[in-house]
Parts: sequence; C-alpha cells; structure tokens
Amino acid sequence: MTTATVSPRDLKNMLHDGGELALLDVREEGQFGEGHLLFATPLPYSRLETGIVTLVPRKNARIVLCDDGDGVAERAVKRLNAIGYSDVSVLAGGNTAWGAAGYAMFKGVNVPSKLFGELVEHVYNTPRVTVTELAQMKERNEDFVIVDGRPYTEYNKMNIPGGICCPNAELPLRIRGIVSNPKTKIIVNCAGRTRSIMGAQTLLNFGIENPVYALENGTQGWVLANFELERGATRKYPDTIDTAALPALQASARQLMARHNVATVSAAQVEGWLAQTDRSLSVIDVRTPEEFAAGSLPGAVHAPGGQLVQATDAWVGVRNARIVLVDSEGVRAPVVAAWLKQLGCDVHVLQGGVDSGLKVPLPAQAALPPVAKISAQALKQALENGSCSALYLGPSMNYRQQHVPGSRWSIRPRIVRDAGNAKQVVLITRDSAVAQAAAIDLAEAGFTDVRLLEGGLAAWTSAGYALEASPGVPADSECIDYLFFVHDRHTGNREAMRQYLAWETGLIRQLDAQDKGSFRVGVL
Repeated sequence: MTTATVSPRDLKNMLHDGGELALLDVREEGQFGEGHLLFATPLPYSRLETGIVTLVPRKNARIVLCDDGDGVAERAVKRLNAIGYSDVSVLAGGNTAWGAAGYAMFKGVNVPSKLFGELVEHVYNTPRVTVTELAQMKERNEDFVIVDGRPYTEYNKMNIPGGICCPNAELPLRIRGIVSNPKTKIIVNCAGRTRSIMGAQTLLNFGIENPVYALENGTQGWVLANFELERGATRKYPDTIDTAALPALQASARQLMARHNVATVSAAQVEGWLAQTDRSLSVIDVRTPEEFAAGSLPGAVHAPGGQLVQATDAWVGVRNARIVLVDSEGVRAPVVAAWLKQLGCDVHVLQGGVDSGLKVPLPAQAALPPVAKISAQALKQALENGSCSALYLGPSMNYRQQHVPGSRWSIRPRIVRDAGNAKQVVLITRDSAVAQAAAIDLAEAGFTDVRLLEGGLAAWTSAGYALEASPGVPADSECIDYLFFVHDRHTGNREAMRQYLAWETGLIRQLDAQDKGSFRVGVL
C-alpha cells in the first residue's frame, strides 16, 4: 500500500486552512528538540500507540507525520492504520525537505507556548524587574512578595530565596491568601522567562490592585548575577479559599472571559459534541494534582492550568480541536481559557465544572501484543552462553548509569538493527508497553522469540546479580531520546543558561507573518 504524502507547501497551507490537523513528529525526544516544525507535536515512535490516544482521540482526524526522511514516519503510518486511524499522511522528505523549502525549524520544546510568552510580554508590556533590582529591594526591606509560578516539584528543587510556590493558574484564586495588602509588590518568577511573564500578566489581566512584576530571566538570571538559590523549600499557597471572597473572584473571571470571547458550555452540549464524528474534543481538568486525584469527571484528562498554557502540545495534539476546561469554582478554568483563546485555541469553560455530571468516554487503548517473560536467572544463563541479544529500552541516560552486563541500549526506531542475527531477543524496561510496541517491529522483521525481563532491573539485582555503568556508552550521537540542548542549565552551567535565555528571546525573530497570525495575543 502506497503511503500518502504532502509537500512542504501543501502542509504550510494545511496548517492555516482553519481545519483540524494533527501534525505529529514521530522522532525521539532528542531529535525533536534539536529542530522541528513550529506547530509539530512530539509523539516519539517508541511510544506511538500509547501516546496518540490522548493527543488525537478521534480516529478519522487529519494527521500528517514528519521525521528525518528516514522511513520512520512510513512505519508509523502502518502502525496507526492498524489501530484504526484512517487519514494519515507523511511530510514528503521530512523535516529536511521543510527546511530546504525555506520554512523555519525551531529548536527546543513547547515552542508555541514559549513564543506565546514572548508575544505576551511584547503586546501587554508586562512590567518586570531584574534580579539586581530585586536584590536591592531585599536590601531596602521593601514590601514585596515573591511567588514562584512553577509546579511544586520544580520549585522544591531550587527557587529564589524567600519565594512561595503558587503555580500560575492558581494565582488569581489564591493570591489573597499569600498577599493581603493591596500595596504589596508581587514578583512572579520561574526558571527562565515564560512562566514569569505569564504569571505576572495573569494577575494583571485579572485586575489585581497590587503592583505586579515578572522577574526577568528567573532563577537562571539570579544565578548569572552571582546570587545563591534556595533548595528544598516547602512554602506554598494555602490550600483553603476564603469562600466569602469567591463571588468577587468569579465575577472577575466572567469579565475576563467576556473580554476574550470565551463561552461557557453546558454538559448537555458537550455530550452532543462528543457524539460528533467530524470534530475532535479534549475535556481537561485544570485544577491541582491533589484535587484531581481526589475526584474529577469520569474520562477527563488532567493538566494543571499553568502547565497547560506552558506546554499545550503535551495534552492537545489536534490543531483547531475543541477544548473544554473544567474546575470546581469558576475561576481557574476561565483564566486558563482566556490564555488558550489567545493561543488560537477553540476553548470553552464547562458550566458546573466537576459537579456538572458530564461523563467523557474513555478512549480505547491500542491493543498491543503480549510479550513472553524471561526470568533474571534464565537471562543470565542466555547471556553467558551467547544465545540471546539483550536490549535495554529505558532512557539512554539511565543505561549509562546502570544496566545488565552484556546488554545494549536500544530504542524502537533502531530495534531491528540492534537485535542483529540473534535467535532470541530479550527486552529490558520497566514500561511493558514500550516493549510490546517494539516487539511489533521485531515480529515483522522475522524475530520469533522475543522476551521481556520479568521485573526489570529490580529483579536482576534481587537475584543477586550486579549491574554495570558506562558513562560514555551509548555515545551522545546515539542518544536520540535525550535533548542535549542546554540540558545542564539547572546544574550550574552558566553558558548553558545564557544560551537558553538567548534562545527564548530570539524565538520571535523566527516567526513569519502567517505563523504569527495564528496567535491572538491581546485580541479582544
């Protein structure tokens, strides 16, 4: 069967024709981060069948796959067809052809959201302070509070001294539990630029009285100015909300929605949308992880609101799909929706939120073939007598730290090559779905005896066998799952910090007029 292809010019037109389109880059994370199309969503071939279910819930959605022109996209088409996706094409010539046609390639990850943050600062003129100015404010004992707009796990690793964790989408709802005086200055920070800008502008757009500023360049700027970070901090926003203040917050949220033409939608209307076969729909709960874990709408996806704006492509893979946001109080969903609207999304807020009674059908998981198990003892014997090829399918950086002696690191796009001529192939990973997906390629290539190490590395060590390390193996050039682009910027590499910040601020210069028009920043 011949694979359908689209030219770079045709794809450029498809991206702006107003229709739904899932542009999926099926290369691995490291390859994607080194250069990709602006609106491409990363979906590594190694996790294709499991990852597509959430990103592209509708089986007849228009899909275009891109790779390096090396045949991985063609294989991915075959796999998607096998699980029911019917309208799948490949970018002819891959990313190489896209660049050769004169279109921009972008380094890094979550680029549309990063670009959005830079555009927000440019359009809204978001107030900011430098780290030097903040240090001087500290010395003068000025009345200010630092709030860190990142998730708690990131904040806990390192933060501006004295900062309080309050993820961006939580700010309008919880800021009065942190700052009671309307004259207190509020400084919002993140690790770099985007979430500092977005958090500060979120409060300003919501109408807070306080002077609000984004901390320019965040924790990286703090380090570059030779200041010390705090590590292991546990300060965070208050869990409870003053119910007496809620009506005023809800009124402000409704005003924000009206300003950006965001509509509410009833559960009945969403149920009607779910029944449609020509539109994609994502229902997303934007509350905190703790709230979601305590209970949500059946079938809803969880994405903390600030992170949804920061990394929209991690949850929504279909351009121009419908998005319905859910909360429990009528403040956070409107705030997030206002930003997604300016990102160019077709977004709505669910009336009644988690109490609406809406039930979302769970997407059917792709059926993957079972893989027979092998014990650690049997694998040890097979390795000693040379009767198997053992392949570690976990992250390449984990392999460097510890692996079964005699095993090799591999990944699905290269699994057949790495298996060689072995009669038996043993896969080693904690993620059985990764092994099951790779086994499809091995079976298609003629391998009839594929096994999975039962219990993974833990079982190997429990059996009394040693692991070994290989700091330089696989070589960097082989680690296609790992993004080396300024990877050590949070471990003290100042040059990497400078490169990252220069990359963020330089993104706007790569935008052409057509792509810039996809964003609706400040459009009322």
